[in-house]
Amino acid sequence: VQLQASGGGLVQAGGSLRLSCAASGRTFSSNAMGWFRQAPGKEREFVAVISSSGSSTRYADFVKGRFSVSRDNTKNTVYLQMDSLKPVDTAVYYCSASRSSPWYIERQNAYWGQGTLVTVSS
Repeated sequence: VQLQASGGGLVQAGGSLRLSCAASGRTFSSNAMGWFRQAPGKEREFVAVISSSGSSTRYADFVKGRFSVSRDNTKNTVYLQMDSLKPVDTAVYYCSASRSSPWYIERQNAYWGQGTLVTVSS
């Protein structure tokens, strides 16, 4: 199983980026998928999760109203649209897929991508 994240880069504060994460090796249409991030010197933190069907989403408070998670099960891909970016959003963003749950991601029971770096300049 492989999760390949892409779309990171350098953007000015207030700008937008769209991250993609394509899964291969198995289908995740019955599993929750989502995003975490890790800033330099900090622990990895939850950003967003989307249920297997896409009917339910949940966000960390610090991204509500700015980020949007979606998925395309025909492409086995999850997306993260990031708007109104702030310098504090600078981090490596990791996509993740639950090994078993259609609703949530447990870190110890998940697949992880390699991460994509997002840098927001002020």
